[in-house]
Amino acid sequence: MKPLALVGMPGGGKSTVGRHLARSLQRRFVDSDAEIERRIGCPIRVFFEREGEASFRDIEQEVIAELVSQRTGVIATGGGTVLRDASRHALHTQTTVVYLRSTPEELFRRLRHDMHRPLLQVADPMRKLRDLYAERDPLYRRTAHFIIETGRPSVHTLVNMVLMQLELAGLVRADLVPSSVEPRPAPSH
Repeated sequence: MKPLALVGMPGGGKSTVGRHLARSLQRRFVDSDAEIERRIGCPIRVFFEREGEASFRDIEQEVIAELVSQRTGVIATGGGTVLRDASRHALHTQTTVVYLRSTPEELFRRLRHDMHRPLLQVADPMRKLRDLYAERDPLYRRTAHFIIETGRPSVHTLVNMVLMQLELAGLVRADLVPSSVEPRPAPSH
């Protein structure tokens, strides 16, 4: 099986769902943002402020190319990874891409108290999320092989939704996909 890559908006659950998917599939999990931070030696936010977005996207593109070439594992990508043609192409052609789609309203509900996300440290975070979504949703869709609507399900449910899509496509074995219906005990007479 090709590597599995998760794309979507910041706060859409890529890292959390990715960790659980990797465990279920018994594969290595990699968070591309964590790999970038390891490489640059500082938080992305600091690098972004100091060096600018173009320099950050250059490094991100290199990291994505390296991760997809390793041919194993589950990769959680940064929310802006799809902004570069080369990154979109590498993900789409060398991995199976799942877009965890969240609406700006869902994201705001999840992230409204998160002080560590620079994109929300603006006068109108809801407008910022809507603007990012308008720009990125078409790019996520173009990159993805599968789209999973995140809505309000639990992480466990989202993981099962992804696994079921992969199984239906013949990309994972059925025994790796938990049954969504728990067997009921036989009635006692």
